Amino acid sequence: MTDTHANGDDDGSPADRRAAVRERYGAIASDDGGCCGSTCCDDADEPGKPAADLGYDPADLDAAPEGSNLGLGCGNPVALSNLEPGETVLDLGAGGGFDCFLAAEEVGPEGRVIGVDMTPEMVERARENARESPHGNVEFRLGEIEHLPVADGSVDVVISNCVLNLSPEKPRTLAEAYRALTPGGRLSVSDLVATEPLPEDLREDLDAVAACVGGAATVAELEGWLADVGFEAVEVVEEADWDRDGAEDVPIVSARIEARKPVDA
Repeated sequence: MTDTHANGDDDGSPADRRAAVRERYGAIASDDGGCCGSTCCDDADEPGKPAADLGYDPADLDAAPEGSNLGLGCGNPVALSNLEPGETVLDLGAGGGFDCFLAAEEVGPEGRVIGVDMTPEMVERARENARESPHGNVEFRLGEIEHLPVADGSVDVVISNCVLNLSPEKPRTLAEAYRALTPGGRLSVSDLVATEPLPEDLREDLDAVAACVGGAATVAELEGWLADVGFEAVEVVEEADWDRDGAEDVPIVSARIEARKPVDA
């Protein structure tokens, strides 16, 4: 097995890390404070611009319920995943539900989208957004991505947007994604990765972890974990420098992470 000492995966208490993340994102969901180390704080007078910078079409912003796009992402996993009508999609760390609603457009009424988030305030906000959405095939569940509240082999595609780095147990999260996928199912994730191992003081800084920086794994670590779990066709591709909200001078880039569960699994 690959060494699981991963930029925050076994440094410090996982419970403390989860608590820091839950507090930060609960405040965001309640409109009480801060945002992730993402674009949400940039160009506050142009709320559509950050999402456009990440590859979202302006039509995406119009289609999703108001308040679902919290600007917390670092890519566009829905575009990566090439969703097909009728598929079942699972979003890890769904936040306000933005990517879930976009996925619902792609899979159509015969498909299904499940969003999981560990922050009660986020789940409540996402459910409110769902009530404003025309999609009856989207649901949101409270749960940790290390312990997904979904059945084995029940989803065709797992997506996630700038959330894997927040997990204090990334190998377990990837194992859970693998468990949830049907044979031949695929993983399509946008996240932040480290181009070199992060300094220990940064990995142990709970504010940096909650800001999507301190918990970033390296490409080699992610590739190793994905292979260990059983995924094939693994690709971790660096895409763009990430120098916002405390990430200046830190070796962090956005990346796309893709893999497939073997059809004979």
